[in-house]
Amino acid sequence: MRQTFYSNGKLLITGEYAVLDGARALALPTKFGQDLVVEEGKNKEIVWKSFDKDGSIWFEDTIPFSIITSKTFFENQSKKNTLIGILHEAYLLNPDFVIYSEGYIITTHLTFPKFWGLGTSSTLINNIAQWIKIDAFSLLKNSFGGSGYDIACAQYDCPILYQLVNGKPTVTKVDFCPPFSEKIYFVYLNKKQSSKNAIANYYKKQKNAAEFFPEIEKINQTLLHSKDSHHFAGALEHHETIMSELLDTKTIKELLFPDFSGTIKSLGAWGGDFVLVLSEENPTAYFKEKGYETILTFKEMIL
Repeated sequence: MRQTFYSNGKLLITGEYAVLDGARALALPTKFGQDLVVEEGKNKEIVWKSFDKDGSIWFEDTIPFSIITSKTFFENQSKKNTLIGILHEAYLLNPDFVIYSEGYIITTHLTFPKFWGLGTSSTLINNIAQWIKIDAFSLLKNSFGGSGYDIACAQYDCPILYQLVNGKPTVTKVDFCPPFSEKIYFVYLNKKQSSKNAIANYYKKQKNAAEFFPEIEKINQTLLHSKDSHHFAGALEHHETIMSELLDTKTIKELLFPDFSGTIKSLGAWGGDFVLVLSEENPTAYFKEKGYETILTFKEMIL
């Protein structure tokens, strides 16, 4: 029997890093994501193949069930070890997929280039959780860690406010389609950021993040209800200032685009992946001149 599962990619608009400590964050699922196709196999093993957006294979291997149950890792095989770790934690949550199967043939397909950082790992974890019928947030916590906002985006087909309340994920559906959305762009910074490293850096540098939570919530409400781009821009810039202070780091605009006339906000881990750009004029020429070729409109990116 062939089964297909799909999960949305993600963008974190507000609350980056602070969401780990309980701030409420605005997050948007993307039109891009990843599927996982499961077919019956044999030999008590999983034959796994992962395809990138361009159709190239970025990971391929065969993993015996015994490797999953024992959580056996291999030297200098980080991709394989990551997958084994996820599947082992899934096995602990529901061993039936190993106990009652002869094997599997699994393929995954990204609809965005892997290096974009839109959720290669979170979409995989959510797809595996759907397949094995386990809680995706628990699987994330036991494998990668993190706030779980990306898992929520994988599951919801609309904008959300996401918050950890006593360590438990809380999701509120919201409407988010600014009347000036044609002025919003997403620019890839040509650098995939490691979420794990960025989080570690946050905890090393952070001050008392909780004191900023009320301000972040005010920013959320401004972004959700702004009727004009001026107030929207001010809220984004205020958020950048708050996070710059928390991280003791210059904003991405200060570092890379000080001569840009519009607003630029980091999304997720600072220093890589995508930034949100709010500009009265189409900024494509500006960013391409600086070597940033991937520029998507709000309509192209957001689900």
